[in-house]
Amino acid sequence: MTLPSMESGLRSNLTSYGDPEFALFLRKAFIKGAGYSDDALDRPVIGIVDTESGFNPCHGNVPQLIEAIERGVMLSGGLPISFPTISVHESFAYPTSMFLRNLMAMDTEEMLRALPLDAVVLIGGCDKTVPAQLMGAASAGKPVIQLVTGSMLTGSHRGRTVGACTDCRAFWGKFRADEIDADEIAEVNGRLVGSVGTCSVAGTASTMAAVSEALGIALPGSATPPAVTADRMRVAEATGKRAVGIAAENLTIDKILTPAAFTNAFRILLAMGGSTNALVHLAAIAGRFGFPLDLDAFDAMGLDTPVLVDLKPSGEHYMEDLHRAGGVQRLMLELRDQLDPTPLTVTGRTLGEELDDAPEPFPQDVIRPRDNPIHSGGSIAVLHGNLAPAGAIIKQSAATPALLEHRGRAVVFEDAADMAERIDRDDLDVEASDVLVLRNIGPVGFPGMPEAGYIPIPRKLARAGVKDIVRISDGRMSGTAAGTIVLHASPEAAVGGPLALARTGDMITLSVSARSLTLEVDDDELERRAADVAPRPRPERGYARLYVDEVTQAEEGCDFRFLQAVDTSVSVPLRAER
Repeated sequence: MTLPSMESGLRSNLTSYGDPEFALFLRKAFIKGAGYSDDALDRPVIGIVDTESGFNPCHGNVPQLIEAIERGVMLSGGLPISFPTISVHESFAYPTSMFLRNLMAMDTEEMLRALPLDAVVLIGGCDKTVPAQLMGAASAGKPVIQLVTGSMLTGSHRGRTVGACTDCRAFWGKFRADEIDADEIAEVNGRLVGSVGTCSVAGTASTMAAVSEALGIALPGSATPPAVTADRMRVAEATGKRAVGIAAENLTIDKILTPAAFTNAFRILLAMGGSTNALVHLAAIAGRFGFPLDLDAFDAMGLDTPVLVDLKPSGEHYMEDLHRAGGVQRLMLELRDQLDPTPLTVTGRTLGEELDDAPEPFPQDVIRPRDNPIHSGGSIAVLHGNLAPAGAIIKQSAATPALLEHRGRAVVFEDAADMAERIDRDDLDVEASDVLVLRNIGPVGFPGMPEAGYIPIPRKLARAGVKDIVRISDGRMSGTAAGTIVLHASPEAAVGGPLALARTGDMITLSVSARSLTLEVDDDELERRAADVAPRPRPERGYARLYVDEVTQAEEGCDFRFLQAVDTSVSVPLRAER
């Protein structure tokens, strides 16, 4: 296959020497030093984003994926060339991986802009990598196709199937409550992660894999094959083959990630009981196209979208079970009348056409029918009130039903350090009926909005057998976590949000049915308290300074303002016609 024009392949994005022909001559001279022939160099160039890292076990199969992608590219007449970008792992990033997501997005965007690429395969897996790649690719505007690394295999502990990371939190909770000893927690530590790959439950990585397929930016059937399986390698080869096709067709990302495609993705997020983090990431990706998030429309969608996937933490199964049950396509078939069939996918066909050719459903117990859901009221609810004027969210499908309507006394922690210092003290004044409040862990306050919103049960309560308590913060929590936990309270405390005004002893009312979150303090008193709130210290230099100066709130995706689209148009998800 020859290049279609002088503006593609190695002829594109020529370095500025003042002489384009010399720039091409020099470029070819250097790359020929790597052993390439003129025949190879005259083919479409398919970039492969290499996010392998010794600090990223979720991406431990990337070398094998690249080999399979390269095979697919070459079978279709293209020239595959891999190149590195930042790689971010959830457990190996200080202070939090979310802090580095936007930096990875900037890296991805600028490399896509700088290199001579006709199309790009984005290899992502761990939580922030897929959203970072799609954010950067959205702004770069080139033909791209997403390939996720795939989930890890499950492990086994004393005859019980276990997997990261819902079971990580469950076992750690038992250890904190003295239900298991130090020997057992050490034993289970080596059993939770069965292989390289992403978390094996409905955490952020698995959710972003599913919504990428629902968006149409990843191949049908590509979200669920585990990382170390032959299925995953075959998906990688097929992804490489299709990358040559999108290069020839100039199928740029904006033709796929449309408002209708985002609307479908929100539906799948809700139906699988996916991570609350995916709401922030989808808002960020959509914001690159000028599609602001409509929280109320998302909440309305949740009211008629049952949770159908029996997957931890909302259910009991693991990602490998979802794959065997038919994966995301099987889920979309169950929801077909609620999905828009018209968006174009990376295959060059519409979602409806792909579902027409999807494998026939077969009996299984992981993806429920609509008349027998895991949870009928929507997995994520949006709350408003004087504690969160711009909104907050709760993953009600993973909460304790009895606590979804609750009134309790606030026990306030000023920040993550204060919580760490006091949460396990025997003299902490706390009861099971109280409401734990943690502030200053938002996008600006930490900075980076860590997953500290999963406030641990105070040790004295855990030892007394308390399994859940209402918790509120301006931070995030892992998609692998469960509990009655209100997140993303906006505006955050560090930018003047009302969470900064709560005091220990105040009464707080949570009503998920009414979608309300109320601090029972009158406006005059809140105004007096606001005058006494001292500003938080801010970084003086570097990326941290850029971050706090430019980061938006959760409902805007925690993206940098200067990276968002200049002009906004329709909001997402699209509102249903009445």
